[in-house]
Amino acid sequence: MAKVLVFIDNPGQALKKSSLELLTIARTLGETAVAVNGTLNDDVAGAFGSHGAAAIFRPSSDDLDAYLVGPKAAFLAGAVAASGATTVLLENSFDGKEIAARLGIKLGAGVITDVVAVDPDGTAHKSVLAGSYTTTAKATTAVCVLTVKPNSVTPEPAGAAASPEVLTVDVPESASAGAARITGRTDKPASGRPDLTEARIVVAGGRGVDGDFGPVEELADALGAAVGASRAATDAGWIGHDAQVGQTGKTVSPQLYISAGISGAIQQKAGMQTAKVIVAVNKDAESPVFEIADFGIIGDLFQVLPQATEEIKKRKG
Repeated sequence: MAKVLVFIDNPGQALKKSSLELLTIARTLGETAVAVNGTLNDDVAGAFGSHGAAAIFRPSSDDLDAYLVGPKAAFLAGAVAASGATTVLLENSFDGKEIAARLGIKLGAGVITDVVAVDPDGTAHKSVLAGSYTTTAKATTAVCVLTVKPNSVTPEPAGAAASPEVLTVDVPESASAGAARITGRTDKPASGRPDLTEARIVVAGGRGVDGDFGPVEELADALGAAVGASRAATDAGWIGHDAQVGQTGKTVSPQLYISAGISGAIQQKAGMQTAKVIVAVNKDAESPVFEIADFGIIGDLFQVLPQATEEIKKRKG
C-alpha cells in the first residue's frame, strides 16, 4: 500500500478543519502518517488516531519556530525518509507552499500547488487562472508533494481509530545554519469570531465600505460570522491583510457568503465562488458580483446591512 505523509505545523489545542481535510484526503491515497511541528497534546494525538494516522513523526529539535521555513523543510525531508512516503500533503498557505518548494528541491520531487482534489491514483486537480479552470496533473517522480486548498473536502474520521506510534526524526544542526532567525512576534488580538477559512458564514466588505467596516462587523457578529475583505479594502489599510479573500488572499467556502460593496472582480471570485449561498449588496446594478450571486440587493450597504442586523437581533431575541 502507498504511504502518505501529512505535515501539520503547530496544531495548537485542537486540529483545524483544514488539517482534518488533509487527513481525510490522505486516507484515500494510502497508509497515513503525520509529521508534526510544535506542541502535541493528547487531544490532537487522539484526533490523528481517529482520522487514521498510523504514525506521528516529531522533530528532534524544539526550536524550528525560531527560524523561517528552512529547518521545517529539513525535518519534513527526514520524516519522508523515515516513513517511506511517496506522497506528501501540506496546507496551501504561504508557508506551506514555500516548504513544499524546498522539500521538492531536497527530494527531487514533483510539486503541485493549489490542489482542490486528489484521485486515489495520485492525480491532482488544480485550480488555475483565478479559479476559472480546474486542470489535472500527476507527478512522475518517486515522491509527489501537494499543497491542498482549504474547504476542498468534508473532513471525516476513519472507520476504525488507530493508535499511532510517536517517532522522532533527527533534524541536523546544519538545517538551521545560515537560516533566517525570527527575532520577535506580535500576537493578533482575539476577535472572538471564527477563523475566516473555516467559518460557516462570512460577511465581507470591499471598496464600497469607504473605510468604515462597522456595518460589516456588526452584521457578522449578529450572525456569528467571520469578517472578510477585498484586496482594495486591505490595501487601503481599512482592515488587516489576513482578512483578504481572493486570488492573492484566502479561499473560503462557507454555507453563506455576504458580499457588501465588493464589485466581484475575478480576483475576488477566485476566493469565494464555491460558497453554497452568495448574497451580494451593491449600489451598482451592473456590478459583476451579481453574475454569481444567488441573491442580489441593489442598495446602499450602510442602509441595508444595519436593517439586516437589526432584524436578525430581533429574531434571535
